[in-house]
Order: sequence, then C-alpha cells, then structure tokens
Amino acid sequence: MRFRALIVAFLSFFLGMLTIFNGGSALALDREQMTYDEIVGTGLANSCPTVTSFSRGTIPVESNKTYSVSDLCIEPQQYFVKEEPLNKRQTAEFVEGKLLTRYTSSLEQIRGSIFVDENGVLTLKEKDGIDFQPVTVLLPGGEEVPFFFTIKKFVGKTEPGFTSINSSTDFVGGFKVPSYRGAGFLDPKARGVYTGYDNAVALPASADSKELQRTNVKQTPIGKGTLSLQVTQVDGETGEIGGIFESEQPSDTDLGAKKPVDVKIRGIFYARVAPED
Repeated sequence: MRFRALIVAFLSFFLGMLTIFNGGSALALDREQMTYDEIVGTGLANSCPTVTSFSRGTIPVESNKTYSVSDLCIEPQQYFVKEEPLNKRQTAEFVEGKLLTRYTSSLEQIRGSIFVDENGVLTLKEKDGIDFQPVTVLLPGGEEVPFFFTIKKFVGKTEPGFTSINSSTDFVGGFKVPSYRGAGFLDPKARGVYTGYDNAVALPASADSKELQRTNVKQTPIGKGTLSLQVTQVDGETGEIGGIFESEQPSDTDLGAKKPVDVKIRGIFYARVAPED
C-alpha cells in the first residue's frame, strides 16, 4: 500500500510538470503531426493553434505596402444572447448560452490581407476560407437560438501610428451575415423563396392577411456584424499572431418570419502574417 501511494504521487507530479511544459494545456499538440484517427472525435480539430504565451515580439510593417494573412483561425468559447426582460422598465441584457453544435464552431483556413497606409493605419480584409458555421446555443430558459457564425467580407482597421504589429494592435470593423437558411429551403408548410407554395395551403383565404404575411413571404436578408481582433501575442520570427476576439451579430430570422436577436461571441484567434511577393 505504501508503494502504491508513492507511485500515485510520482505520476501526479510527472503529469503536472508535463502540463506546465506544454504551455499549461494537456492538449497542446501539433495537429499536423497527428493522423486522422488520432484527431477524430477528440475536439482537437475545432481548436485553433496558439502562439507561445511568452511571445511579445513585433512584426515590422512599412507604409503603402500589403501583407498577406493566412491560416486565420477563430475559435469561439463563449456565447451571449440579448434577451428582452419581462419588465418593460428594465433594459435588455446579454445572457450566456450553452453551445449545442459541439465541435463544429470554429472558422479556419481563412485568407486575407493587411494594407498599411501613410498614416500608419492597418486595414485587415478577409478574402475567403472556411468563414462560416451554423451554430445553435441554448439559453437558460430552454430557448434555442440558431445563428450563422461568420466574418464574411470583414474589414477591420487600427488606430493610426503603427509601424509594426504588436500586442497593442486591435482590428475593429464590420462584416456581412448571410441568411441562416438558403432560398431553396422549405418550411414545414412547404413555403420557400423561389420554390414551394406561396402560402399555407390550409388557409388560402387568409393568405394576404397581415398576421400571416410575414410568415408567407420568405426572405433571405443579409445582416451586419461587428468584430474586434485584439492581438496579444506576436512571434516576430515566424510571423504568427494570436489574441482574443469579440463579435456581435444578428441571429437567424427564419427566412424573415421572426425578428433577429443580437448574439455576442467571444474567444481566441490565430493567424500568420508575411509580406506579399
């Protein structure tokens, strides 16, 4: 029994030291060196790479030059939904929700560019990549809120005066939010945008009533969102940057049948920056 206690104590110490040397995370692994079978079902595919926590370097930039952004990965970790209060005298507040869509929430392999103007303003533009994910969160009251998590066509700018990308660099701007469902989607009564019925078949005489018009006339509106990328780690040798993000965007409208609610997402991001050839 004495030897068993010593073995348990030794293993606990060894695993603790292993976690420390791996940057504080037992899952700090390189996905590029792992096989598909080692990753599938573990959730690692949904995790973004990280920059060493001790990296506080800089990436020098020159005015009137463009730099490429590759491998941009955005990993959400917290979700909040603005909920209307029961008391009209109170203001709406964001309530934290629980993710229901498991390991399919991160955006990755996104490409973009950073342009530096003569005033030292850095402009980050998103081009393409896996830049959208259908996500659903569960509120404490039991309501499920679906939304189209994305940063499509994001254009973010910094304050003037930057000669390098460092831990004080923040990109703030807006992006487009496409409809959660496409124009070919049919609701339970077979109504759609360009296909299916144009009203509920069981109520043909009431098809033009104001109460049913919003549900009958399907739409795929494009919303707008805001995003803030706050750089906190920079590796000047590899061109890697990382940090935290906060995004705010509208939820699903059920093809225009209901009013969207505001959704706030927080998490971490990672990217590589290099001069364009």
